[in-house]
Amino acid sequence: MRPLTRSVPRLALLAALVFPTSAYAQDPSGSGPIVSALAWMQNTLLGSVATAVAVMAVAAVGFMMLTGRMNWRFGATVIIGCFILFGAASIVGGIQSAAAAG
Repeated sequence: MRPLTRSVPRLALLAALVFPTSAYAQDPSGSGPIVSALAWMQNTLLGSVATAVAVMAVAAVGFMMLTGRMNWRFGATVIIGCFILFGAASIVGGIQSAAAAG
């Protein structure tokens, strides 16, 4: 009796040769659920509710920093984090344009 384990890699190689698009998964249309989940996350993080929460957080942190109830370093970290969150698209666009030029 011949073992089945030797024929499995041959079948996988044959499938990769016969169906190269499914073997390499180069078609981005197959990543629909992942793309839609990331788009939902982006809309949630950059939506109107998130903007209102960020404005209130920056106002509260700024007030606490001015009254001396919060460490300036921690307050600056919160504010810089908001700038990075809402400026992420511009930051990535700048990196991509710099990489394309270089």
